[in-house]
Amino acid sequence: MSVSFITLETKENFSQDLIIHKPPSGISLQGVIQIPGDKSISHRALILGSIAYGETEIQGLLLGEDPYSTASCFQAMGAKISELNTISVRIKGIGLGNLREPVDVLNAGNSGTTLRLILGLLASHSDKFFIVTGDTSLRARPMSRVIQPLKQMGAEIWGRGENSLAPLAVRGKSLTSICYHSPIASAQVKSCILLASLMTEGKTIVTEPALSRDHSERMLKAFGAELTVDPEARSVTLNGRTRLYGQKVIVPGDISSAAFWLVAGSIVPGSDIIIKNVGINPTRTGVLEALEMMEAKIIRENEREVGEEPVADLRVFHSHLKGCVIAGDMIPRLIDEIPVLAVAAVFAKGKTVIKDAYELRVKESDRIMAMVKELKQMGAKVTELDDGMEITGGIPLRGADLDSYTDHRITMSLAVAALNAKGKTTIHRAEATNISYPDFVSTLQQVVIQ
Repeated sequence: MSVSFITLETKENFSQDLIIHKPPSGISLQGVIQIPGDKSISHRALILGSIAYGETEIQGLLLGEDPYSTASCFQAMGAKISELNTISVRIKGIGLGNLREPVDVLNAGNSGTTLRLILGLLASHSDKFFIVTGDTSLRARPMSRVIQPLKQMGAEIWGRGENSLAPLAVRGKSLTSICYHSPIASAQVKSCILLASLMTEGKTIVTEPALSRDHSERMLKAFGAELTVDPEARSVTLNGRTRLYGQKVIVPGDISSAAFWLVAGSIVPGSDIIIKNVGINPTRTGVLEALEMMEAKIIRENEREVGEEPVADLRVFHSHLKGCVIAGDMIPRLIDEIPVLAVAAVFAKGKTVIKDAYELRVKESDRIMAMVKELKQMGAKVTELDDGMEITGGIPLRGADLDSYTDHRITMSLAVAALNAKGKTTIHRAEATNISYPDFVSTLQQVVIQ
């Protein structure tokens, strides 16, 4: 085994360069991978544990920067949260409605999930005042998609950019229940409204144009909320004025993190890797469906239920991928995996079209622009669309000098592409992986065999 061609260099400004110099003799990926805990579930476990009565225990928590931001916000509002670790995190909840005014500004860091979800809770705490902000990237991301329905419930929220950009000031009020037809399929929008409705009288109904991930619904029910789901109507109904009680939460592995290895194993010749304990919630398995459409060789093993979530081990082999169309109702179930699916498309025979994914332009970066620009620098044939991209596969890639846009998913997607590129690739600002996958580079070094 040799990892000398995969290095992480720290510069004087503490920024990091990930350098991948594929040897002429080639590489393969072999071994067993333990991926980090699911980021979406980790956030929700910290949030619900903080506002529930009694104690919550979390096993398998993701130790990325985003969950630390969530924990910090709720500690500032009175929740007692033990030191974050993967074995056992214990939370002494303060009970719904008992968040205290923080003495300082709440900082969500880079986490859009943190900011959007807690807005629903802050807005529903009567006569309390909160200010929440984030890093440079988060302060540029639009929050109007959650602020608008919250204002329909009676919330008072102010901010930059016509009350759509952080920092945001919130004056808590007694909110009213609503029936909200979301114009987009977004788990963050849905979850924000559901959290806000926990303290309202009557029923709040959220309807989406397509099913988004349902981790909030599963966990809210486990904590004691009165909630029903109608899959055919794509709606969720929650009865307000409920009490939540602490639970034991086991966080499965994050399929969004597994996606990098699924694509890497598919495109690197001779690869055979097993990814352990991956959450295969059906609202998140769009990436598996897309790769199956591309004729990837992925086997689900040891399927089981862990807590409220389905889990499996995924085994992936190298395969000869084919182009496909990724669009429509699939998009909400694989939106975070599109950057690495674009890499898979580069190595697939024929054309791949990704569309209906405008949401990618308002993530941690403009992920459509970023992937098109950086893959082109590597020699790929990619055309940017307003809501996606067209990729003609089969053109050999070359190493290049690339930018991560301080986006964790862009960084890791480009690293996967570099595994099949000729020569040296340097990815700047690679420290972005710490957001969701701090051990990504070390894991890459472990499974790559020369």
